[in-house]
Amino acid sequence: MKFLLGYYLLLLGSGQLISTYGPYQRAQKTGDILLGGLFPIHFGVASKDQDLAARPESTQCVRYNFRGFRWLQAMIFAIDEINNSSSLLPNITLGYRIFDTCNTVSKALEATLSFVAQNKIDSINLDEFCNCTDHIPSTIAVVGASGSAVSTAVANLLSLFYIPQISYASSSRLLSNKNQYKSFMRTIPTDEYQATAMADIIAYFQWNWVIAVASDDEYGRPGIEKFEKEMEERDICIHLNEFISQYYEDHEIQALVDRIENSTAKVIVVFASGPDVEPLIEEMARRNITDRIWLASEAWASSSLIAKPEYLDVMAGTIGFALRPGHIPGFKEFLQQVRPEKFSHNEFIREFWEETFNCYLEDSLRMQESENGTRSSRPLCSGDEDIASVETPYLDYTHLRISYNVYVAVYSIAQALQDILTCTPGRGLFANNSCVDTKAMEAWQVLKQLRHLDYIDSIGETVHFDENADMWGNYTIINWHRSKEDTSVVFEEVGYYNMHLRKGAKLYMDKAKILWNGHSTEVPFSNCSEDCDPGTRKGIIDSEPTCCFECTECSDGEYSTHKDASVCTKCPNISWSNGNHTSCFLKEIEFLSWTEPFGIALTIFAVLGVVLTAFVMGVFVRFCNTPIVKATNRELSYLLLFSLVCCFSSSLIFIGEPQDWTCRLRQPAFGISFVLCISCVLVKTNRVLLVFEAKVPTSLHRKWWGLNLQFLLVFLCTFVQVMICVVWLYNAPPASSKNHDIDEIIFITCNEGSMMALGFLIGYTCLLAAICFFFAFKSRKLPENFTEAKFITFSMLIFFIVWISFIPAYFSTYGKFVSAVEVIAILASSFGLLACLFFHKVYIILFKSSRNTIEEVRCSTAAHAFKVAAKATLKHNTASRKRSGSTGGSSASSPSSSISLKTNGNDCELSAGQPRIHRPRVSFGSGTVTLSLSFDESRRNSVM
Repeated sequence: MKFLLGYYLLLLGSGQLISTYGPYQRAQKTGDILLGGLFPIHFGVASKDQDLAARPESTQCVRYNFRGFRWLQAMIFAIDEINNSSSLLPNITLGYRIFDTCNTVSKALEATLSFVAQNKIDSINLDEFCNCTDHIPSTIAVVGASGSAVSTAVANLLSLFYIPQISYASSSRLLSNKNQYKSFMRTIPTDEYQATAMADIIAYFQWNWVIAVASDDEYGRPGIEKFEKEMEERDICIHLNEFISQYYEDHEIQALVDRIENSTAKVIVVFASGPDVEPLIEEMARRNITDRIWLASEAWASSSLIAKPEYLDVMAGTIGFALRPGHIPGFKEFLQQVRPEKFSHNEFIREFWEETFNCYLEDSLRMQESENGTRSSRPLCSGDEDIASVETPYLDYTHLRISYNVYVAVYSIAQALQDILTCTPGRGLFANNSCVDTKAMEAWQVLKQLRHLDYIDSIGETVHFDENADMWGNYTIINWHRSKEDTSVVFEEVGYYNMHLRKGAKLYMDKAKILWNGHSTEVPFSNCSEDCDPGTRKGIIDSEPTCCFECTECSDGEYSTHKDASVCTKCPNISWSNGNHTSCFLKEIEFLSWTEPFGIALTIFAVLGVVLTAFVMGVFVRFCNTPIVKATNRELSYLLLFSLVCCFSSSLIFIGEPQDWTCRLRQPAFGISFVLCISCVLVKTNRVLLVFEAKVPTSLHRKWWGLNLQFLLVFLCTFVQVMICVVWLYNAPPASSKNHDIDEIIFITCNEGSMMALGFLIGYTCLLAAICFFFAFKSRKLPENFTEAKFITFSMLIFFIVWISFIPAYFSTYGKFVSAVEVIAILASSFGLLACLFFHKVYIILFKSSRNTIEEVRCSTAAHAFKVAAKATLKHNTASRKRSGSTGGSSASSPSSSISLKTNGNDCELSAGQPRIHRPRVSFGSGTVTLSLSFDESRRNSVM
């Protein structure tokens, strides 16, 4: 490839027209140092099918670009200004050679070859082919090109020779790759920032459904690729992603417009140059598709090809990016001074003059072509026409953007040359801090100096290239308006994008200045789905992009306050969502309160239980010396009544707002009170049973079942429960907690800390109750004066029924009802014990005083003893008869027995002997009670 390049340069160097080396049309001027320039004086080349039947001809450039010619003029103006300066490059004259790229790669490369022909590279020694230095001086730097695709091709070639290339309009982010484009630099920001700015604008207007169109070249593809990534980060969808080119066939453009017209997206983002966009806009205008909003990249946002009155119905309201304009003093006058005969070194002026006034200059090549029939006839130009009388983009110097970039590029090269010429030995940028030999300056040395450039431009801003040889800058955001005076396009500034600011503050938009579709102030809708109202969220639709969604109402306990919420926000634990799920309100706090009807009822029953227990205790104290009270063990009865007071009182701790101290107190109070109560019943019942079942009461029984031992046993039983509570409170103490699981309500409850500990507490109580039930059932036939066995049995049954029912009820309820269930269980079991153990005694004491006598007690005791003895005698006689019958003898006589018991005051006598008497008969004498019982053999079963 390098050999072919050298061969091509040889042909150029040995040609006959050495003075026109390169493309024949150029602007050139000699000087001590030569600068190259590449500008799009035409928008493209004529499409011509080369069948190679004859020698191929050079393609012809078409469609004159007035803005491109103004950019060229900016370079010439800057060079003239530098040459006339006494402070910048004194005694040095800058020359230039400027070519037309025709906005194509092939024309740009043809011109670039003329720049590299006089430069040397180690692998290509051009001196072997020709001695070109005798004809053309070497080019020290190149300004251009405009399009990124053209600059990419040029940069590949210039990088071989390390010739500095400073582009004024190529913004492709690929050109920042210094490994591939070593000598490329630019005075325009990279598209890296423009793509981000476009995505920020779309997010700012809350659009999420757009069409992306890009030119199929090195400018459009990288730009739209970066744009897609930015859109993904913002969860914005691209419905269509298309490529365009000015060389597309008509049917391709029509198919593209069909897809755009059928799309529901209303915003079209275009990353392309003006010539590439023009065919698309032309077809859109032909179909009169006016309901679209265009978002234009910098390359065509102010293009004269698109900003035409005939396209304004389609393009009005376009939002575009433009570089911040600069100021070039004297440039306006310079543009107005252009004349064909005055600037003979600039061959582009003749064509400019003919295109401006639609005429032909004398001896014009275009006029000769017209005579041959290739062009329509035009009148002759005098060359003295008034340039200010014709309105063209050439004289639109109100917003100098690209022109100012060209101006800065030329001055940057001049400043680098100035730094080289004024270098102080020992402070240079080269080996050993040396300086450049100004008489043998080469392009790579200028490139080195440009990379370290730092100076202040004409508007007071610092010019500096970063590590990628890019220059930072800001964008002005413009809106296409229709002029009130005529039908022309007015670029209204509506905002800016400052890439130096922090994220979120870079974009500023003045909505009040924006006119959508040329007349409306309402932001257009470009979303896949309708907005979701507050109180709803976006729901995913299967097989659809994420931007297409259905509105789903927020769940209970969640809310959304703005439109198009992606997720519903969960209300805090202390609040709940309102009916339409747009806000949260504080939950109602509930607990078993003293003031609510249920709490009042439970309190009344608890107080009633305390009052009744106190009343029973008062009765027992008042009649403490009566036989009934004495027979029931007064001391244990007092302790039993006290424990019942504690049981009723403990239920009150469950009512009211739970606090940590009440939570730690209520279960131990309940458990210890009940264990104390049941322990008293157990000890009292077991004591009487042991005394009555003892065959011969001895002093041992009286010793071990004395009052002290009874209280000791009660204490030991209660102490076990106390230890359970202590271990519980130490390891897992209960505490108040708020239950947020219930909708709209916060229940303040007690967290028991350990359900196992609560199980041990209730389980131990039930164990004592079971033992008590066993002894009560066993002592059911003792004298009723000593033990109310039936009532104790019934009370224990009530206790078991209540607490067995309590377990499922406790675990199946929630909130304040948990405490209520336990209070009901405590009250029910306490009332059962109080009623069964004491109400019948109080009834006898108060209303049946005849039964509350010592004689009644003694008789019932004697009757019980006689029954026990009779059973034993009957059992003994029956066994004797069975033994007699087995030896062969039997007696027909009926056995009889008589038992008499003397008491201290009275004697009870019971006699037996008559054969027909089958139940005891009691007769009272003066001082003796006789109890007699007669058994009839034939009716013993009835007696038993």
